[in-house]
Amino acid sequence: MAMRHHDLTDPGAGTSPALPASPGQEGAPTGTALAEYLRAQATEFLRALRLHRETGGTAAASGTQGSADAARALRRSARRISGSLHTYRPLLDPDWSEEIRPELAWLSGTLALEHAYQARLERLLGALQRLSGAAVVPVQAGAPGTGAPVPPRAADADRAGGGGTATRAHPGAGEAPGGATAPIRPAATTERGNLTVGAAKAGALLDRQLTLARTRAHSTALQALGSSRFHAVADKVALLASEVPLTSAAATTELRPHAAAAEERLTDAVAALPLVTAGHPYNAEALIHGLSPDPSPHPQDAPWHQVRLLLRLHRYAGEVLAGGDGTVDVRLLQAGQALDRHRDASEAAAAAAQAARTPRIAPATAYALGVLHADQRHEVEAARYAFQQCWRREAVGTA
Repeated sequence: MAMRHHDLTDPGAGTSPALPASPGQEGAPTGTALAEYLRAQATEFLRALRLHRETGGTAAASGTQGSADAARALRRSARRISGSLHTYRPLLDPDWSEEIRPELAWLSGTLALEHAYQARLERLLGALQRLSGAAVVPVQAGAPGTGAPVPPRAADADRAGGGGTATRAHPGAGEAPGGATAPIRPAATTERGNLTVGAAKAGALLDRQLTLARTRAHSTALQALGSSRFHAVADKVALLASEVPLTSAAATTELRPHAAAAEERLTDAVAALPLVTAGHPYNAEALIHGLSPDPSPHPQDAPWHQVRLLLRLHRYAGEVLAGGDGTVDVRLLQAGQALDRHRDASEAAAAAAQAARTPRIAPATAYALGVLHADQRHEVEAARYAFQQCWRREAVGTA
């Protein structure tokens, strides 16, 4: 990808990404600290941009680890700049802030899609492997004393409509020598076998759909990074690295009230969550819309996604107050990780449900996708439970 002149120079060369203490501050951070934080994040953005040019500026090289690291660093800086502009917008030029903030959100979201699809596919394939029990089924398939174990697909083919041919090919599976009836396999093993036969096809279907989506997201990201829209964003960030458009009163305005407002919005959003319900590790209500033909997102998830975004804004506001010294509130980090798992499991469940709506798929495939969807909805509830536990510990710790 061709870079403009601002991409070739590093305005922060020779300086540390960590923020120094703001001059003139005596305890309370002011708009000067915000300006230094934004300049540091803009410098990191430009460094990541140069790294992308050096390691993944072309379609042939964009799948490398260096290119992935550069895209991650771009997203990280863009999110922090955008979040800080949102929290401390009264201290910044309103026209400039409202113009660049949506563009940074567009860039961060566009660059995140490819990684999201890849992570979703890995999550779903791993869950399918765990649920189908590939390492366990061959041991359970053959009854003791009947000779060689039956391959897992033998009984599965019969359940999937094989007409009993596979079962007749292995007479030891249901009949002992001399015509005596062998012990009947438990129903759980039969159900597990039914899942196994559909798991491979379900995995192949998910792989096709999500790989196609990831490929399209990859192409979209490449087009975005070469577009005039992106270059306009990069121009604004380059200017931000040298000059932050603060208001005239920002240098003497304290930041803590604005950070406290961000924390209050988070607290109010958490208070609206059904934390009592989330106090149980598995909530049966999570599956209440599981069979709905409506492909829209799960209605229970939106408030939790909103809390995740507000928690991120709260963390970024704290980074500005801390002066970028690298300190991390462990409890906030754990709460954010729980909400990240919630989002990942929610989107994975939606992908499984979408795949199950594919026309003319085999019943065993649909069954495997249904089990996979239920499994991911249980993962959603487990993440909510983990967040509830973490948030209550944080509330007790700050009381």
